[in-house]
Amino acid sequence: MKVKIEKLDIDGFGKARIGKKTIYIPFTAPGDTVEVRKWHREKRKLVAHDYDVVEPSPLRVNPECPYFGKCGGCILQHLPYAEQIRFKEEKLRSILGFDADVVPSPRIYGHRNRIDVAVSTRGIGFRRRGTWWDVVDIEVCEVFGERSRTALKALREFIEDFKPSLYDIKKNTGFLRYIVLREGKFTGELMVNLVTGEGTLPDDAESYFHFADSLYWSINRSKSDVSFGDIEKFWGEEFIKEKLGDVEYLIHPNSFFQTNSYQAVNLVREASELVEGERVLDLYSGVGTFGIWLAKRGFSVDGVEVNPFAVEMARKNAELNNVYAHFMIGEDKDVENLGAYDTLIVDPPRAGLHPKLIKKILKEKPNTIIYISCNPKTLASNLAELSEIYRIESARGFDMFPHTPHVEMLVKLNLKV
Repeated sequence: MKVKIEKLDIDGFGKARIGKKTIYIPFTAPGDTVEVRKWHREKRKLVAHDYDVVEPSPLRVNPECPYFGKCGGCILQHLPYAEQIRFKEEKLRSILGFDADVVPSPRIYGHRNRIDVAVSTRGIGFRRRGTWWDVVDIEVCEVFGERSRTALKALREFIEDFKPSLYDIKKNTGFLRYIVLREGKFTGELMVNLVTGEGTLPDDAESYFHFADSLYWSINRSKSDVSFGDIEKFWGEEFIKEKLGDVEYLIHPNSFFQTNSYQAVNLVREASELVEGERVLDLYSGVGTFGIWLAKRGFSVDGVEVNPFAVEMARKNAELNNVYAHFMIGEDKDVENLGAYDTLIVDPPRAGLHPKLIKKILKEKPNTIIYISCNPKTLASNLAELSEIYRIESARGFDMFPHTPHVEMLVKLNLKV
């Protein structure tokens, strides 16, 4: 059956009606005419998997990536970048109920500072869209850049010479499982992390990755299919550095850092400009991305983070930048004395703010809240609760993830007078 794509849903899939059914079609654009033959249920959606675009939309552009349409990572590469931004602004409006401009990423290729590449019996690359077991074999990742080509070529040479067993995703067996690449976009430093199951990595592995500033071997001892593990050994530098403006950050295989350094600079700069007063509580402080930037600008900063390793890294980053910021281990629901701070910065995981934390905020009433969110749905829910005593002063999106439906939000809240 031929259908016309009128719009995209919030996940970036084209929507079409077939009888009384709504079918969602990946990798399509508004204006496409699509012949749909088969579909399947994917969570709560009917998603087409056998279809052809028979009349392309005039909106379409040629994707840079040769794996577009197979890899599940960048599902919007066929749209002009201005159209991607418009899509994200519409998405935010539909979820949040108000308008928010989206700041475009300074770069839309070569912008990612981290990729997690599966090393499997089915290929070396990323998950095929709609599957957890299949992998699209790649030679380069365009959103990371050319250094991914160098690293993946070296990995294949290593595999050819030493013939380690590769990960069988369905059976959850095999030694070599992931190669994780991290790059300081502003420093040029490169880290390679080989993630394996239990076993022995040949000592000669180092020679294959001589171009990397830091090479790690991590062992995943769990039954989970994850791209991290216990550090077994490293060669070269223990950390690589990234630089946002005048602030340096140490990068470790097991630490989180914003994945688009070029846009992260804009995000932390604008967040710092929204801070009011002198005392700041940086909640979900991670490795100190926001807190250290603020401390370097003279604010008094306390940071709270549940992950002990992240707190350790934040303290190292404070020392590296010669600033004082107090980072401590703690859970969001347990923080006290919120009213003692002029500004509360929150950058929670996708689940949003803990209900107990929201109750404490409403009770202790810090004057200003700066909310950084990677999930507009939980942000909308949290804002509705906080609206009891807070008003939105500003709200802006930041495109940290070009070619994907994801968008980061920066919202400033002040107590109502």
